[in-house]
Amino acid sequence: MVDVREVAGGLLTMPAGSRALLALAHGAGAGMRHSFMEQLAQALAREGVAVWRWEFPYMKEGRRRPDRPAVAVPAVREAVDEAARSWPELPLFAGGKSFGGRMTSTAAAESPLPVAGLVFFGFPLHPARRPSIDRAVHLRQVGHPVLFLSGDRDALAELSLLEPVIDELGAGATLHVVRGADHGFHLLKRSGRTEDEVFEELAAKAAAWMDGQMSA
Repeated sequence: MVDVREVAGGLLTMPAGSRALLALAHGAGAGMRHSFMEQLAQALAREGVAVWRWEFPYMKEGRRRPDRPAVAVPAVREAVDEAARSWPELPLFAGGKSFGGRMTSTAAAESPLPVAGLVFFGFPLHPARRPSIDRAVHLRQVGHPVLFLSGDRDALAELSLLEPVIDELGAGATLHVVRGADHGFHLLKRSGRTEDEVFEELAAKAAAWMDGQMSA
C-alpha cells in the first residue's frame, strides 16, 4: 500500500514499510506534479523508498524564471530541514531533477545537510551546446556521498566531461549511466525499451545505492 498526500507544503509518496526518504526537488521548467516527478516517486515507492516532493518559491508563485541561487539554496536547506523534522524515523536523502539537483549540491557545498547522501537525476553539468565543467567546481566541497544518474545522450552532461568530474570526486561519488537516455530520460524508439523500464532502472539503482549508504 502506498500513501500519497499533500503534507508540509509538498507531496508525500509513502509506501508501507518505507526504509528511507528522499526529499526531491524539481527541474527548472516543471514543478513537483510533473509526470517525471510522479513516475519517479511511484517507482521509488515500489522499491520501498518514500519520496517527499517540494517546490522552489518561483514555482509556488507561478513564475517561469527559476530562482537565483541566493533564493534557491536557502529554499533547499529549509525543505531538507523540514523533511528531517517531519520524518525523523527515516534515513534522509536529498536531491533532485536537473536544476533541483544542482541547487541541492550547491547548498551541501556551502554547509552539510542533515542527510545520508545526495541523489541527482540528470545533473546539469553545462548548458546545451556549451560544454564546460564550471558548474562542477562546487562539487569538491560537498561532503556527502553522491549518486549521479545520467543518460548517455544527455545534452546537458556530456559523458566525456561528466565521467572525469566524478572520478576526481573519488570514492564518495557514484555514476550510473542510463543507456540511450537524454536529459529527460527519454529514449529513442529504436531502443526497444519502455519508459516504465527506465523509471524502474532509475529507482532500483537509487534504492540500492541508498541501502549501501545506510549500511556503510
